[in-house]
Amino acid sequence: MFCYSLFLFHQVSIMLNVAIIGASGYTGVELARILCNHPEVRLTAATSRQYAGQPLSHVFPNLRQKTNLICENLSAEELCAKADFFFTAVPHKTAMDIVPDLLIAGKKVVDLSADFRLRDVAVYEEWYQKHTAVELLKEAVYGLPELYRQQIRTSRLVANPGCYPTSIILALAPLLKAGVINPQSIIADSKSGTSGAGRSAQVGSLYCEVADGFRAYKVGGTHRHTPEIEQEINVFLQEPVRISFTPHLLPISRGILSTVYAQLQPGIHQADISQLYEKMYAQEPFVRILPENNFPATQYVRGSNFCDIGFKIDTRTDRIIILSTIDNIVKGAAGQAVQNMNLMCGFAETAGLESAPFFP
Repeated sequence: MFCYSLFLFHQVSIMLNVAIIGASGYTGVELARILCNHPEVRLTAATSRQYAGQPLSHVFPNLRQKTNLICENLSAEELCAKADFFFTAVPHKTAMDIVPDLLIAGKKVVDLSADFRLRDVAVYEEWYQKHTAVELLKEAVYGLPELYRQQIRTSRLVANPGCYPTSIILALAPLLKAGVINPQSIIADSKSGTSGAGRSAQVGSLYCEVADGFRAYKVGGTHRHTPEIEQEINVFLQEPVRISFTPHLLPISRGILSTVYAQLQPGIHQADISQLYEKMYAQEPFVRILPENNFPATQYVRGSNFCDIGFKIDTRTDRIIILSTIDNIVKGAAGQAVQNMNLMCGFAETAGLESAPFFP
């Protein structure tokens, strides 16, 4: 009995205490849903100013019997006493005010805002606002495991990518790496479900404004994900490139489908492209390359951390058309954040993320 009890104590003692700062949004509840089923962690704090004092399972009834946490509005010092690992699912600017204190206290952080994604402070301030934690920009690792896995493993601060950039960068990376497309010709046409707009009340995301409709927004290179996409594309290139990126709003709750176009270099065929994608992603647990003439759809990745990719060469125009789909609040946010946590903490990369997509 003593040995068995000691074993159980040891099992409990090695669980990682994790907190979600900003738990009342769609990303926050998705983090809670995943973490409640994670074999290596214990969710010990969830913050919310709006719902302070209320059980998280009252705010999100899908979490009934999964967590007994009460939403709290805590100082950084109080938070640091409750957890060793933090997800900051808060708005831009708010994150840069919180993250430095967590790092000083010796904690590890995955930030889901844009505050640490852009390496150039001038670019950040052009698209967002003044940055008050500039010293952390060089340290933060861009949290796309398929490209930066080794750096993520040794980092204490990971900047979780945006949802649109995740779908577009994964679609393009093998082609950019091999130099088989003209990067000046890239056009990304993306469609997202309404959860990408967040949970706060906005006229543009009301049911009657969205249902039975389909529209573009932030047209003309004005979406804030544009510099993030260009930053990662330019990693593969010798000179800066600007792309055309247009997002659209779909009347669905979750999911992103990106259709990416680029001019192929001469002499490149379907089999060559297939080989490039298989070479880069064959060992990736969350990227699924579809067979020829099969194309991804949002309903086949819902609730999962998968990115499905298919492509077709338009021989009439010598363009390649790549289609990439993710769940915007899983691989595009919470799931990828947990994938990064797993790498940072030495857990199995797939821990807590192995469920199949839900369908229909």
